[in-house]
Amino acid sequence: MTDYSITIKSAERKGVLKDITDVTTNHGTNISYTHLYVEKDNTGIINLELEHVDDIDSLMADLKAISEVKSVELHGSQSDIYGKRIIIVGGGAQVSQVALGAITEADRHNIRGERISIDTIPLVGERNLAEAVDAISRLPRVSALVLAGSLMGGAITEAVKKVKQENDLVVICLNMPGSVTQYADLIITDPIQAGVIAVMSIADTAVFDISRLGDKIKY
Repeated sequence: MTDYSITIKSAERKGVLKDITDVTTNHGTNISYTHLYVEKDNTGIINLELEHVDDIDSLMADLKAISEVKSVELHGSQSDIYGKRIIIVGGGAQVSQVALGAITEADRHNIRGERISIDTIPLVGERNLAEAVDAISRLPRVSALVLAGSLMGGAITEAVKKVKQENDLVVICLNMPGSVTQYADLIITDPIQAGVIAVMSIADTAVFDISRLGDKIKY
């Protein structure tokens, strides 16, 4: 295994993050994702997703040698634990039905060794939905987006166009009024089937290839 996740606890001091990144750079390691925050006792918590680690023991030893670092914990990478993510956004009733199909289908593939996780958020309002879609570009491991609503267009459509340009992302939407359907890879009427197809489109254990269905196909 060359990809790891580590959690570093350190004193909250200026320059600590630079020292940590210098160590990872010296080891030829790439940081693919970072999440950091400060606890009430001024202890900094830094979670790093690391790629291409040649010698994890040596890397951890050098990180522990930094004077401000209190501890370094090693974990499996988030990709190995939670795998690919499917994000479902839209109205509560539709989101719950898409999630039902997605979770049921993901369970079938995960039993066979796949790792697919499902994230949902029921939202109303064009602005709220557009912000949720736009934020996908800042989330790690997202492989598919399902738009589950009754009417989507305007700012939501612009957000979908943006995330598709910036990410290798499968976009599936329910069959609904609004311009967002013009930019989806697949349009599906049944929300449960939409969840199932979303999982099948990203699973390595599936033989389904969404690109072979053609453009703007409705089911």
